[in-house]
Amino acid sequence: MITSGRVLIIDDDADFRQAIEGLLTASGYAVACAANGRSGLDLAKATQPDLILLDVMMDERTEGFFTLQQIRRHPALRDIPVIVVSSIYTDQPSFRVAPDAGWLPASMFLPKPVDPARLLEESARLIAARHVASGLSPEMRLTP
Repeated sequence: MITSGRVLIIDDDADFRQAIEGLLTASGYAVACAANGRSGLDLAKATQPDLILLDVMMDERTEGFFTLQQIRRHPALRDIPVIVVSSIYTDQPSFRVAPDAGWLPASMFLPKPVDPARLLEESARLIAARHVASGLSPEMRLTP
């Protein structure tokens, strides 16, 4: 089956995972989900997604930051775009950081509650850019 790409959602909120999985699946994406950073990292290594959606505050307040750093250190995962989707901006309004190649190497940040149209737009943009960079067109990407 040809898809728009593979997306991995790493978030401890089951309702959020289910809602975003439904949105992405309805839009043609193959979706996998993990409830914490450790299982998310293992699943990323196993499935090699085209995009990762990552929460910050899971079992630990900064679990997502550490998971992101581990993703960027792993040779097979380091070039996968990561969108940090978190309520940290809502919960901590003074917390405003930009993606940074060293400390916080995310491709972008989106606040929760997430705007579905913006999430779909940014997901498509980042996946297309990754496919162009790797020389693989989206039409050539098959689900397992």
